[in-house]
Amino acid sequence: MNKNGIIYPNVKLGKNYRLDTGVILGFSEDVENKDVTNIGKNAIFRVYTVVCAGVKIGDNFQTGPNVFIREDNIIGNEVVVWHSATISLGNVIGDGCRIHAGSFLELVTLGKRVFIGPNVVFADDPHPVNPSPRTCFGGAVVEDEAVIGANVTVLPHVRIGRKAVVGAGSTVTKNIPAGEVWVGNPAKFLKRVEDVVCNVEGKKHYPYKEYWNIK
Repeated sequence: MNKNGIIYPNVKLGKNYRLDTGVILGFSEDVENKDVTNIGKNAIFRVYTVVCAGVKIGDNFQTGPNVFIREDNIIGNEVVVWHSATISLGNVIGDGCRIHAGSFLELVTLGKRVFIGPNVVFADDPHPVNPSPRTCFGGAVVEDEAVIGANVTVLPHVRIGRKAVVGAGSTVTKNIPAGEVWVGNPAKFLKRVEDVVCNVEGKKHYPYKEYWNIK
């Protein structure tokens, strides 16, 4: 027991951590579950975050309030998961990812430095309710430095390419190539990333193609 929350015996927690009120680390509904939860140094767990047994988290991890992280997740270094997000079963999340408020991930693989906007949902069942054994289950793959805008829905088994951008409110139903901007429901190609112009300043805030080195 910690003065601000609960740390179960199966948790290995790195140095210099911060635990806010109501945080639970290493939780399992199965009292016989001895799966170890490994958490690196400098972690910050804000109020009412729950991390289940059997999760692996790297250094410099942060959560917002009310984050729920289920079993069998592998999370890299410098990852931030903001408030009320749910990291459900079986995700692999690369270094430097940002997952914003209210998002839901299950069986998803994120590369490095992926940006997930608020309320993004990754579906993993192509035809609910899928009878057991659920052989059709499978989440998306999002490659390095892709950007996914707010309120996007990503359907099962799709791949979003390196440095691609998905516009807010879109539904991704098929693979998106590297370096392309897709928008709409269903999402369709709009332009190349290097052609994006800010509608406020009129500038190109995304680097040019030569800098991105998209292949």
